[in-house]
Amino acid sequence: MDVIVLGGGLMGTASALFLARRGARVTLIERRRIGAGATVASFGNIRRSGRHLAQLPLAARSLAIWNEAQTLLDRDVEFRATGHLRLIFDADGLEDMRSYARAASAQDLTLEELGPDDLRNRFPGLGPDAIAASFSPNDGSANPRLVAPAFADAAARAGACIIDQAPVLKIGHSEAGFVVETTKGLHRAAVLLNCAGAWGRDVAARFGEDVPLSTWGPQMAVTEPLPYRIAPVVGVWTRAHGAYLRQVERGNVVFGGAVSRIPVAPDPGFARADPTCLPAQVAAVLRLVPALADAAVIRQWSGCEGYVADTLPVIGPSGTTPGLFHAFGFCGHGFQLGPGVGDAMAELIATGHCATPLEDFAITRFAA
Repeated sequence: MDVIVLGGGLMGTASALFLARRGARVTLIERRRIGAGATVASFGNIRRSGRHLAQLPLAARSLAIWNEAQTLLDRDVEFRATGHLRLIFDADGLEDMRSYARAASAQDLTLEELGPDDLRNRFPGLGPDAIAASFSPNDGSANPRLVAPAFADAAARAGACIIDQAPVLKIGHSEAGFVVETTKGLHRAAVLLNCAGAWGRDVAARFGEDVPLSTWGPQMAVTEPLPYRIAPVVGVWTRAHGAYLRQVERGNVVFGGAVSRIPVAPDPGFARADPTCLPAQVAAVLRLVPALADAAVIRQWSGCEGYVADTLPVIGPSGTTPGLFHAFGFCGHGFQLGPGVGDAMAELIATGHCATPLEDFAITRFAA
């Protein structure tokens, strides 16, 4: 089976790897550099807590792959299962956490509730004003700059053809399959997998499938290297847009959230961080870790992410075109899911079914 994968982010490169491992002849086409889109702009959070319940089976499938990532990729992508701590500062947050924990337990996700004393003893210095927290010990983080290139290299070793810096000029379809014309040549395949991220809507629209997707850029920043003290990824249970942070082993603290995302045009798809938002963002971060008050922020960045109106991604077969499949629109929450999405899409394309339920993500939900 010949498969063309459009998009060289984590979704596309993971799909290419798992398709190649199933014996497919895969050509991956990326219009820029591998991993240079939403993946590289990601926070790197490998989080299940707070995720939409329909995504938890896919998140579990993905976590199993993350746990084997170094062996699978023959490279350290800095996946560390250091746990995910979500602080709670008010009664609404505590109610939301407990309600979610009850519902998620049916999906085999257990959240440990920490009272104030437990929080202070186990994670001193984190959220001193917090009234409670949840802890998911098996979650963690990885390095977004390393992941997509590592999956692409592994896919190439498995036999996939990886083509980057090749903008797509035209996509054609007939009973014989798909023809994709790029600046680097013409490619044909029986199957086309749309992993084009924020540009996935444009690909789907070529086949009569309209997805209500908008493009936004996150506000991300990082501090100077500091003594390594913060093991877990730290976030907040809040009905507003909360801050989040993690400290890498080199000592830098990466943080984001707490302020509005930046609207960004999908073409050219470059977003710049807004420095005027940094004071509010830093204030929210200091509520999580007051000891960062004197840390220097050395860099800000943003990216281009696709947000679907109902906040769920589009995953599965086309509703209009046989042989066309989609995996895009992950609403800024796709990093944890990436390996599982790739594995699930490879299974679906190769066998016609998928052991992980994907029905809630069907593109046909917008057909009406």
